[in-house]
Amino acid sequence: MKWQALRAAAVLGVSGLLITGCSDSEGAQPSDHPPAAASAAASSGPSAEPVSAKAQAAEKVKLAVEKRISADEGQFGSGVNSPCSTSSPQMFTAKCKTAADATSDAAGLALTEIDGRQGFATLDSVARKLQAAVRTYETLGCATEPTAADTRKACLDPAAVIAQGFADLRGGANAGLAGK
Repeated sequence: MKWQALRAAAVLGVSGLLITGCSDSEGAQPSDHPPAAASAAASSGPSAEPVSAKAQAAEKVKLAVEKRISADEGQFGSGVNSPCSTSSPQMFTAKCKTAADATSDAAGLALTEIDGRQGFATLDSVARKLQAAVRTYETLGCATEPTAADTRKACLDPAAVIAQGFADLRGGANAGLAGK
């Protein structure tokens, strides 16, 4: 990081000299000096390593998932701010079902983006767990304000997974950048 800052400062300094026409010899024009100093300054310091195809794929997945998560999270909230939070009075309503569907769709997008690639075990696991939680939530009829105590209790676990879903997907996408 330090070298990058020094390299950038050197490039800017040399560029400034070339642009303003300052020179070390009287009467010399900027065109009299080749821009070798600028290219020497730009090539000093550690060179940038080429980005591997695997790293590019991980970044593509991360960006696609993050874009979707951010949009849905802004609309529905996450964690204790989610309508599916077990402390939310909306947990047994259509509002939670709508958030659950959006979470499942985001998980589906993550699985599509992964597309069988290696290095996304965490994201794959999280996405599949979320989709299973949404199926359970729907199968139990949790969004229909069930009155039976056993059904309401059974809705707690899938709702908690759904409420935490966007954060877990984000964590899985970040783990994908590390090949996990």
